[in-house]
Amino acid sequence: MPTPFSRKKRTNVIRAGAQNGAAKQSANRVSLKPGLDWHKRNFLTEVLIPSLFTKRSGDRTMPLFPKVRLGEICITWIGHASFLIQLEGMNVLIDPNWSMWLKVIKRLKRPGMTIDNLPSIDTVLVTHAHFDHLDRRTLRRVAADQPIVVPTGVGNLVHDLGFNIVHELDEWQQVELGPLKVSLTPCHHWGARMLHDSHRGFGGFVIEANGRSIFHCGDSAYFSGFAEIGKRFPIEIALLPIGAYDAPSKREVHMNPEEAVRAFLELGGQKLVPMHYGTFRLGFEPLDEPPERLLSSARAHGVEDKVLVMTEGRPVVL
Repeated sequence: MPTPFSRKKRTNVIRAGAQNGAAKQSANRVSLKPGLDWHKRNFLTEVLIPSLFTKRSGDRTMPLFPKVRLGEICITWIGHASFLIQLEGMNVLIDPNWSMWLKVIKRLKRPGMTIDNLPSIDTVLVTHAHFDHLDRRTLRRVAADQPIVVPTGVGNLVHDLGFNIVHELDEWQQVELGPLKVSLTPCHHWGARMLHDSHRGFGGFVIEANGRSIFHCGDSAYFSGFAEIGKRFPIEIALLPIGAYDAPSKREVHMNPEEAVRAFLELGGQKLVPMHYGTFRLGFEPLDEPPERLLSSARAHGVEDKVLVMTEGRPVVL
């Protein structure tokens, strides 16, 4: 289990652990080679340029955060992969991103609330270094001398933002933060901030507290590892990505909605909350297609009542 060290000592210890975990993550890293027929469609003319002229939708609301009692979990979807998770006495942000642009990609749906409406944040979790998940501008604004948890190799991107300690985790490694136990799980993706950043880790997080659990998948294509995660942890609430599956590169880097349902069944989860759709158009699929396909697949598998499609900025207690 990682423990607080001085920055120099902590970095050395984590790097030693990273060498042991590198082979595991390389097995889960997707190929960056473009898929067949990737050149037959033009993302620039079909998606990127039209998006520039699309009016942003979504309302920023003043959220009414309920008092969270012992044994309850309150979830607020900010948008894309960003969530506020509240347990008794703890407020956790995962992959917070309030930016209106990913470089040249326009945010088409506003965050569900302003960043100033957040409660005091006790800890932050970031699943990997991609710009839509690790937004340094947002992280600098929410940093208030609290801890942040990232995969191995990502710490140097957040050390200077105002967090009091940076925990870097390998796959299956855990850290305890007050009443929370946070574990990094594998996924089938990649973690490079830039193309040459092959050393950066990636994954999802299982958060356990007071007999409850919530799993944030991060980004992932479908892979057999979901069954292993379900064996290791009692997955209750699963936050699973369902968008960007029709990738411009034709690489299999994200799950489609049907694969998300399959992953949910293999996880043995009790509630499926979809994410990673409707905010930034990162694939050729229409923004409103993923939740429709998700509900159709869930209906076909008899688990439609286990799906919770959330609205940005509206807290839900489970």
